[in-house]
Amino acid sequence: MPHQERSHAERFNFGIPLTVRWTNVSERRKAHTTTQDVSSGGLYFLLPEPIPSGTAVEIEMTLPTQITLGAPVRVRCQGRIQRCVLKPGESAGMATMIEKYEFLSDSEDVAKISALSPHVRRVYPSHQRPVTGSPV
Repeated sequence: MPHQERSHAERFNFGIPLTVRWTNVSERRKAHTTTQDVSSGGLYFLLPEPIPSGTAVEIEMTLPTQITLGAPVRVRCQGRIQRCVLKPGESAGMATMIEKYEFLSDSEDVAKISALSPHVRRVYPSHQRPVTGSPV
């Protein structure tokens, strides 16, 4: 993620639990971690092992009320690792660009998403508007 792009996105410094999935060679991998920060274009999290830059990832998390300004909402994101920050003896920091996302909904979540509409437009750029109402 270019520095200029990172500096324009509003960041939320929340520790949001998430699940990340990726393919390492031919093996499907999965890890549970917590975000360090979240923005409309991406997120940053730590893992005990690095995921190579350019790797496609799928991330599932629940956006908290501090972001949604309403009820928590589950979301699935498709993205790509932009950079991996390795520090000896520490976890690997993963800067991840979000390419697309969808809200995971059941009948109750559809109403929550509708109520979020104005705030979602502020957090997510118009070209990344969420898909609503499609059951998972």
